[in-house]
Parts: sequence; structure tokens; C-alpha cells
Amino acid sequence: MLKYLLQKEFLQIRRNAFLPRLIILFPIVMMSVIPWVMNQEVKNIKVCVVDNDRSTVSQQLVHRIEASNYFIFTGQQPTYSAALHAIETSKSDIALVIPPNYSKGQAQVLIAANAVNGTKGSIGASYLAQIIQADKLTSRQVDISSDAGSNSSTHTLYNPHQDYKVFMIPALFAILMMLMCGFLPTLNIVGEKEAGTIEQINVTPVPKWAFILAKLIPYWLIALFIITACLLLSWAIYGITCQGPLALVYLLAMLLALFFSSLGLIISNYSETMQQAIFVMWFFVVCLMLLSGLFTPTRSMPGWAYLTTYVNPMHYFIDAIRTVFVRGGGFTSIAHQVLALTLIGLTMATWAVASYRKNN
Repeated sequence: MLKYLLQKEFLQIRRNAFLPRLIILFPIVMMSVIPWVMNQEVKNIKVCVVDNDRSTVSQQLVHRIEASNYFIFTGQQPTYSAALHAIETSKSDIALVIPPNYSKGQAQVLIAANAVNGTKGSIGASYLAQIIQADKLTSRQVDISSDAGSNSSTHTLYNPHQDYKVFMIPALFAILMMLMCGFLPTLNIVGEKEAGTIEQINVTPVPKWAFILAKLIPYWLIALFIITACLLLSWAIYGITCQGPLALVYLLAMLLALFFSSLGLIISNYSETMQQAIFVMWFFVVCLMLLSGLFTPTRSMPGWAYLTTYVNPMHYFIDAIRTVFVRGGGFTSIAHQVLALTLIGLTMATWAVASYRKNN
């Protein structure tokens, strides 16, 4: 019986003019475009300078800023008020004020940053502070012998070149799984409800578990295809490969696919129209994604918000996939996440079977 139900599902997918193209093109477009644009490295920061010292040393600092790849030098301003006006009119993002006697090492510079965009302001000011410190060392403004004890070196583990694509590609796995294995099952049953074809199933002696399983298996296979395509594209386009066992990547993908496909079927079981199902699914997708640590560390969230990560499968998946893909961790490193994903996925699958009601 399950064999014929699966045959029916695959025929429906194949005969749909849109779905096969979406399944193939969506991972390709996402992996080819998104890693280039989803980059939290701040560049092209507009900076202006107020040089009250007008010395060779201060001009050397200005030239360092001009030569930086992170800044766009918008020119020098005569006064601090003029520099603030440039920030207020969005002509500059940061103003650097060089005080008198800067060349003698007797004064500190002032950095005024536009913090409306907090990330851009704080990181831009940090970049500028590093340039100023390097300029002081070069121009012998700092006593190297007294500063030697404060010198430090940083050894970056697992991503030594700080390539943001290495950090972002595993997160794209989660996004693709969430969208493809979440929305497609959601629209499946609701689409059959609107078309009236589900009544033909309801009058048959097909068990609920067989019907739901037939709805889930095709999307698990789609999940396998998506992960395989993402791994190949990551290697072919960016030269980035998984540092850990590939079997663990597929295991995590299947567990996440189990959760989202089950969630999609639960929503479709309770929805009467496709519009209702889409909006409910979108609500859960946005909440799960923003509270998962995909873009920002979960420890930065308030305590009450951090508690939601204990029941958020996206959080467990992202934490585990980055451990395997970037760090090369083994099963013992992600055993906790695998157990949590398994329990959540089985719970949702059981709910999906129990929530389906056959009309008598």
C-alpha cells in the first residue's frame, strides 16, 4: 500500500510544472549568490577627518586611512561641528578628530561614529582605532619597550583567514532545508483539500500512518538531494569542503527534514486554505530562524529569549552542522544535538499522524 502511495506522490511532483524546477534551481541559486552577499564584514565606511595638528605625522595617519580597503575617505573638514554635520547629512559615517600636538604624542584622537547602524558604527570605529594604533607604532609615538608587555598575538582556529563564507555556508544548509522541507509539505495536503482529491483517500482503508509517511518520504529524498547539491557547489564554487564525516552531515539533514516536514503536515492538517497554511508556516519559520543563532550568537539574547533555544531544532542543527563542517567534530561532539533533534523530530512526526483526521 505504501508503495502505491509513494508512486502517487512522485507522480504529482513530476507532473507539476513548477516544483521540479524549483527543487533543482533553488539550491543552485542560493549557494551561488547568497554566500557573497550575506557577509557581516563591514566595508566602504565613509570617514572624514578634522586635522588640528597639520603635521607630517598627522598627514601620514590620513594617508593610512585613505589607503585602507575598509574606508571611503570623504575629505577633511575644518571643524568638529562641520564633521558632525557631515554625519548628520549621511555624507560620512565616522569623523576622526586629530588634536593639536598629536605629532608629539601628547594627545589622543577623537572618533565620532554614527551608531544608528550599531554594527557598522562599532566595527568601523574598531577598524579606525587599529589604524591609529599601527600609525603610532610606526611613527614611534609609542615607547615600544614599555608597550612590549601589552603586545598580543591572535591564533584563529578552524577558519584562519576569517572567510565569512565558511561560517555562512552551513547556515545556508539550514535555510534551504527549512524552506524546501517545510513549505512544500505544508502546501501538499492543503492543495489536495482545495482540489478535493483528498476525499478519495479519506474513503479508502489507508491507515493514517501510511498516508503521512507517504507524504514525508518524498521530502526526505528531496532533503538528501539538496544537501548533496550544496556540498558539491560549496566545493566547486568556493573550494570549501566538510572537515568532518559526511555521514554526520546527512544524519543531521535527515533529522531536520523530519522536523520541518512533520511541522508542515501538522499545519496543513489544521489549515483549510493555502493562504492560511502559508502565513502560519511563515510565522514559525521566521521565529525559529531568528532565535536559532544563525546570524547572531544565542548567548547575546536576553535570558528569557535564550530559553527558547532548548526547544528550537534550528539551534541544535546549526550548532551541530558548524561543529562538523567547520571544526571537523565527530559524533561525540554533537551527540547532545543529535539526541535533541531526534526527540523533537519524532514528537512532531507522531503529532503529524495523530492530527490527521479522515472524514467518514
